[in-house]
Amino acid sequence: MPAKTLFECNSCGYETAKWLGRCPSCNQFNTMEERAVRPAPAKTAGGLAAFSASSTVKKVRSSKNALSGASLLRDIPLNASARDARQPTGIQELDRVLGGGLVNGSLLLLGGDPGIGKSTLLLQMCRQMASEAFPILYVSGEESPSQIKLRAKRLKVDPAHLYFLAETDLHAIQEAVEKIKPALLLIDSIQTMRLSELSSLPGSVTQVRECTAFFTQIAKVRQTAVLLVGHVTKEGAIAGPRVLEHMVDCVLYFEGEGRDSYRVIRAVKNRFGSTHEIGVFEMGEHGLTAIADPSAYMLAGRPIGVSGSAVTCSLEGSRPLLLEVQGLVSHTHFGTPRRTANGMDYNRMVMLMAVLEKRANYKLATYDSYVNIAGGLRIDEPAADAAVIAAVASCYKNKALDPAYLVLGEVGLAGELRAVNQPERRMIEAARQGFAACVLPSANKKGIKAPEGMRVFGASHIGELLGLLL
Repeated sequence: MPAKTLFECNSCGYETAKWLGRCPSCNQFNTMEERAVRPAPAKTAGGLAAFSASSTVKKVRSSKNALSGASLLRDIPLNASARDARQPTGIQELDRVLGGGLVNGSLLLLGGDPGIGKSTLLLQMCRQMASEAFPILYVSGEESPSQIKLRAKRLKVDPAHLYFLAETDLHAIQEAVEKIKPALLLIDSIQTMRLSELSSLPGSVTQVRECTAFFTQIAKVRQTAVLLVGHVTKEGAIAGPRVLEHMVDCVLYFEGEGRDSYRVIRAVKNRFGSTHEIGVFEMGEHGLTAIADPSAYMLAGRPIGVSGSAVTCSLEGSRPLLLEVQGLVSHTHFGTPRRTANGMDYNRMVMLMAVLEKRANYKLATYDSYVNIAGGLRIDEPAADAAVIAAVASCYKNKALDPAYLVLGEVGLAGELRAVNQPERRMIEAARQGFAACVLPSANKKGIKAPEGMRVFGASHIGELLGLLL
């Protein structure tokens, strides 16, 4: 009897009995791949022995108010191990992103480019956290024990209760978890793990989904924190099915340019904290070092007395971060001027160029325009619009801005300056870095309490803004 086959989308995991040119679920073309379907063994789904159910689940199901497995929320008991207890990682910047530390029973996903420092970060976590009361199991499907030992020696990582396992098969990992009973399980990486009962290769949609479901069971039943490392595609997204990010509790991205030493951890999903916090690190010879004052780090080397430079403040969660916005305009030799944005949305930059030309009478149609956020970080909030306008206008007039001025404000299509949120917190950070004045929307100036020694100027239109600065 011929084996049964299905066609599965390698982008979203959609299954169908016949090949389709376009996936009906995610609308991607040429993503359907044929795979053989094997019947699941009778013992458990996927061929893995199930972990024992927790006492909490048993109590809930035996409640007198339970109906078909459901119960009232008020009747559900909360064990001490199931509470929102956090274990600090010992790395301040990582704890900031996580919301205070690792939550018991949480499943985290860490993605980043090759060589960005994911494995280095894991080993530094182990150095800070591994103890007799908090054993850690590090599972690697990409490196041998000797390779891990060499990196650990370089990073001076040698805790007594750190266990290492070079394995990709889930059966062997399950045996190690049952024996060691780790408080933290590290998987490097999820794309190398495999379930032997499935015919597909490691890294395929089916393997990634089933392996993630297995580690979810470990996290929720045993109340063990599990951290998965994920590969990223050339577009910067985590490889595998999109459902992978829905299955985990927290998704972290490790970002940074290979040419620079800085690294940034950003949370794009976090069930236990904010998704707007970032952690800033510097990669050195002995691993990652947390940067406690990223504003000073990002402004280091800022040119003084040079046109085309303005400083703004971006809010990343609860952290105000000072950034330098650089603008450059030069005559073009072609009919269509070039527009380039690095560190901000390109369409936003083009819109600001159009507003500057229309509402302030700057003739930019014959100029190439370039905007860069120094330091490599990316600005997503509109509070930096006024700084972009100021930097480009400064270069156009070839007149340097006062280096002690902070520029804040969102720019509308009519050229008006709109209010930004939490201006006082931004100004406090600027005053701490030595800035003496701030130009912000007039709507924010009313009733604002400026830091001692800082002057505040209000502007309602980009014409007023440029008049104050230039």
